[in-house]
Amino acid sequence: MKQIVTVLFLSLLLSCGASKTVKESRQTIKGEWILNTINYSQAGTYKVSLFNDVSKACFEQSTWQFIPNNYSGTYTIDKTACNAGKRNFNFTIQEIDEATGLYNFLLKPTDAKGKSERNQGFRLKLAQLSETNMMWQQTITVDGAPFTINMNFSKL
Repeated sequence: MKQIVTVLFLSLLLSCGASKTVKESRQTIKGEWILNTINYSQAGTYKVSLFNDVSKACFEQSTWQFIPNNYSGTYTIDKTACNAGKRNFNFTIQEIDEATGLYNFLLKPTDAKGKSERNQGFRLKLAQLSETNMMWQQTITVDGAPFTINMNFSKL
């Protein structure tokens, strides 16, 4: 019960305090998307496990469902060579700078009831969002230098 009250309070707080840009972004992201391609800022072969889940090859062509009214969603890995199945997550869109329109996108893997097993989330840059396309960027450090993972989506 305490968790439900906390979630409702945070939802109310976020919805009241969110800027017009963030509210519009939540509406735009609503629906089903496909993760078409994942590419890197530097050429080479890398073994990357995204969101502590599966490889880049497994994530490509995965389908994603966003439900912004309760900040939840699912993604489904369909490839048989991968750990296929549906995963749940919670998300938040946070505006960094209203003038530039830059956002952060926070994604937290959960179980079907919205509870996180590891209490771990991932901060991504919401680099592009339109009615048909979306791009996330995650910057990490590789050999002491910035390395960006680009995830390109299209709306179904």
